[in-house]
Amino acid sequence: MLLNHEQPWREWDAALAGPRMHHGWIIAGRQGLGKHEFALGAAQKLVGDGPMGPDHPDIILLNRPPKDDKEARKRDEGKPFERKRNISVDQIREMQRRLTTRPTLGARRAIIIDPADDLEKGASNALLKSLEEPPEGTFFLLVTHRPARLLPTIRSRCRIIRFAPLSTSDVERILQEEAPNATDEARAAAVAASGGSPGAALEFVEQDLAPIAVLMRKILNDGDPDFALRGKLSGSIGARPDRERIGAVFDLARAVLAERMTETPASQLSALADAHADMAALAGQAPTYNFDPGFLAMEIGSLLASAAPNKERAHV
Repeated sequence: MLLNHEQPWREWDAALAGPRMHHGWIIAGRQGLGKHEFALGAAQKLVGDGPMGPDHPDIILLNRPPKDDKEARKRDEGKPFERKRNISVDQIREMQRRLTTRPTLGARRAIIIDPADDLEKGASNALLKSLEEPPEGTFFLLVTHRPARLLPTIRSRCRIIRFAPLSTSDVERILQEEAPNATDEARAAAVAASGGSPGAALEFVEQDLAPIAVLMRKILNDGDPDFALRGKLSGSIGARPDRERIGAVFDLARAVLAERMTETPASQLSALADAHADMAALAGQAPTYNFDPGFLAMEIGSLLASAAPNKERAHV
């Protein structure tokens, strides 16, 4: 059992043992806390005997598909592949067509949607119809990193199991075991950005965030009146960062601001709080709009500079 999974399993096992199992579940917490593994294990307990995980005929797993035929071939060959941005309405409708038949091996069927954050608007509306009138024996497990992104009507029809972040010491220990060759600086940057998620911390080590963290803290300390540091930040992020790297950079920027807020007197928190709120808003917009990476890097740097002692204000 993974760390911090004890309470979620107690909740799930108690529900299974109860007289009436709820049909909709939200499995919520930061990315990298093992929610996917929990969902597969929970679905296995729900449907009973049979092949483990998504190979079970009564466990249907929906996630973002390959971007195109070329990426699909990579997936089929067991190679890394690029995914589409969203889970489509066509995927939900295909799943719903399968629900017109009975489960294959038993009386129950589990639908895992991971991450449910990435449902298209039409897909969310289509899913809502199944949650409102679920077929007998069908149960939905919605894995989400940001529950607020789900439709309120979906949230209201589901019970929620929350996964708490790990302590800093636990994340540090896991990094030492899983990434022994990483430098102390790289591990420190990953822990700071992880928000208590060991999976995120390991990904951040792979993303080599340490140089970016150094530049971010320098901008926050000194400002950037001549834009030189922002140019270096853009170079460190890269000319063509993928979605995961951009997400990691935003997480690190928020962590750097939050770190500074814990060290700052309450009377001087206004600029930091404003920058943190604006950073969160920009991070939320980034997956939706096709921003140029260089623009995002400059905006991130400008928000950090806006909270520096010289009070330079960002243009966001």
